[in-house]
Amino acid sequence: MGRKWNNIKMKKAAADKQRSQNYTKVLREVTMAVKKAGHAEVDANFALKIALLKAREYNVPKDNVDKAIKKGLGNDGANYEELNYEGYGLDGVAVFIEAATDNPTRTISNIRSYFNRWGGSIGKEGCLQFVFERKSVFSIKEDGKLDGEELLMELIDVGAEDVETEDGFITVKGSVEAFGDIHKKLEELKITAHESGLERLPLNTKEVGSKESFDKIMKLLDVLDADDDIQKVYHNMEWNEAFAE
Repeated sequence: MGRKWNNIKMKKAAADKQRSQNYTKVLREVTMAVKKAGHAEVDANFALKIALLKAREYNVPKDNVDKAIKKGLGNDGANYEELNYEGYGLDGVAVFIEAATDNPTRTISNIRSYFNRWGGSIGKEGCLQFVFERKSVFSIKEDGKLDGEELLMELIDVGAEDVETEDGFITVKGSVEAFGDIHKKLEELKITAHESGLERLPLNTKEVGSKESFDKIMKLLDVLDADDDIQKVYHNMEWNEAFAE
């Protein structure tokens, strides 16, 4: 399961051309984390800690981050709601959507139109509860010096459950609760994560039957990703090299 997920994740990341869009989404994450907790104390605000790490990974300017924090502390960010949507694309591929929106009617209308256009439908809340599991995930660029097994031995005491190496990345996974401890231990080991956060990992993957289905699902994922109201999109489609060419 892990290898397949990592493969999809990295290939998707390699194809990601929307840096400025990532800025918008990361900054909204910062605002939401501050608004939800009612304060900007990083040590006592787990969600903010993750959002600030992401801002650093994407090189978001500090001024923008400070403005997003102020927005969360003021009334500007008060109208955002965090909502999840679950559905199925073509060939039964599961799609889990995390949104942060100031207009849920607009958001659901857009999401429905994407599914209508590219195949599939929105399901009932909870319909994917046995398809994905939430984990802390850290992706580290391989430099030839790090050994996955040795790294797991270093991190197992702080909650790491699995370490995999593929496509030039070492991926560390652990429970949601272990995020802070794993991050702290990586800092102690002077290892910088290329990407880190809480992810929904598929417990099983779905093969699609044709290149046409594959292309339509990829298009669905892309348009969902491009929507400003949508923070994250997860799926369980198995990557197919032949279809991707």
